[in-house]
Amino acid sequence: MGAGGALVLFSGGQDSTTCLAWALERFERVETLGFDYGQRHRVELDCRDALRRGLAALKPEWAARLGEDHTLALDALGQVSETALTRDTAITFEAGGLPNTFVPGRNLLFLTFAAALAYRRALTHLVGGMCETDFSGYPDCRDDTIKALQVALNLGMDRRFVLHTPLMWIDKAETWALARDLGGPALVDLIVEESHTCYLGTRGDRHAWGHGCGQCPACDLRAKGFAKFRAEAMPGA
Repeated sequence: MGAGGALVLFSGGQDSTTCLAWALERFERVETLGFDYGQRHRVELDCRDALRRGLAALKPEWAARLGEDHTLALDALGQVSETALTRDTAITFEAGGLPNTFVPGRNLLFLTFAAALAYRRALTHLVGGMCETDFSGYPDCRDDTIKALQVALNLGMDRRFVLHTPLMWIDKAETWALARDLGGPALVDLIVEESHTCYLGTRGDRHAWGHGCGQCPACDLRAKGFAKFRAEAMPGA
């Protein structure tokens, strides 16, 4: 069991919910942090309470370890970001090859503010859902970025923080499988029913993989990953 306690970047999406379950398996005290930065899919923040309650109900030890929830407003990030996640605009690719869903500096700011909060809360482990395998080329999701930021945070705050990215090298199907391994079918069902990943902020119809518009890149990735997960879990079904 990890000492020092953990702070999980918890948006209310599939990845961060899986990361929260991962942390609850490993640390004696786990707190959560969400950010309101004017995101188009702000509905994700409204999903967090139901997900936290659902996780606590899955295992008594998780309930005992789950600590306080925090939300920080980062309005300035939304104000300086001309992106499809912070403006009502179509999702496209920019000239440099990155999709316009990339919010420059978002994960850098998230982890910096998380470290500042963790400093005050005496938490030494930071957990985020960044991933190089199933991502859109976002430079702030790269393993090198996270490692460099860990060094900078430790130097700048004179504190030994450890940044964990349990999804860094797995694809979306493997993320579904990790959730199943951590909390069984009940955790998979909780993520399907209560989490939110759709970039457009649409709860929409309830698909096999969860709620969403079913068309945006986030929904497409989640749907394909779920289909692959189900095929591998139940071959021939």
